Amino acid sequence: MAFDFAFLDSGTGGIPYMLALMEKMPDARCVYLGDTAHFPYGEKTPEQVTSCAAKAVRLIQKNWRPRTLVIACNTISVTSLSDLRALFPSLPIVGTVPAIKLAAKVTRNKRIGLLATNATVRHPYNKKLIEDFASECKVFSRGDPELISFIEHDLFTADERARINAVRPSVDFFAENGCDTIILGCTHFTHIAEDIQKAAGKGVAVVDSREGVAAQALRVELGGHESLALSESGGGGEAGEEEKEMGRTGRPSKTSRVSNCSFFLTAADEIQEREYRLMCSRFKIPFGGKVAVDSDVD
Repeated sequence: MAFDFAFLDSGTGGIPYMLALMEKMPDARCVYLGDTAHFPYGEKTPEQVTSCAAKAVRLIQKNWRPRTLVIACNTISVTSLSDLRALFPSLPIVGTVPAIKLAAKVTRNKRIGLLATNATVRHPYNKKLIEDFASECKVFSRGDPELISFIEHDLFTADERARINAVRPSVDFFAENGCDTIILGCTHFTHIAEDIQKAAGKGVAVVDSREGVAAQALRVELGGHESLALSESGGGGEAGEEEKEMGRTGRPSKTSRVSNCSFFLTAADEIQEREYRLMCSRFKIPFGGKVAVDSDVD
């Protein structure tokens, strides 16, 4: 099996993005890597994020040689996308950025909440997105590493009460600031979007970038001759450069045993592996197992 798309995140956050793309293109051939050995990316320095992400991309290329790579992680995208494109000039790369442009269109009272990693909240690129697309709005940003850890390690065995309790601190923060729109600025939060919506109430819009990223990835893969800058065209998707089209000729050499949409990870103990297997069964995707990031991919 040759892979059209590979998805990269620090863990499970990008899975809804892969599934959103599959809804648009059911015959797409996908593989997914969660770099769990370096989770969470959102608490790392920019240099660490770039180094870890580059190792993960080399691992993806070595094992699966995808035609297009989707960085299904806001932190990697806002921090390291330019560096990754320079390191891998033959690979078309689609990034994920917070759906600030979409939120600015949705909000009625011009008070928006951005829920993200600390790294995304602090990054100058995120601030520029706000200046470019939400200058008339007041944006209240909140990093929530505890909620991200809950989603990665506890979500798929948690009941509704535990899920609501986990999202409550962030939802209450945005409510206290009068936000009528909440942006899920970390892909992990898409797993718990319904719980955030329930806790926030019907008067609050909860938005993310799944649709925009999936649409942009398909444009890059199927037609991608246009040159698009890092932007939120389509509500959060971000495009590859024109010259990246040259990278589409590579085909995988070690994929015959890998089922479509397989989920791989770079580290897990026995308990964590059971949790990831449960997650895969919930999403009806194959569990691929562990692939180590080591000196061979440096």
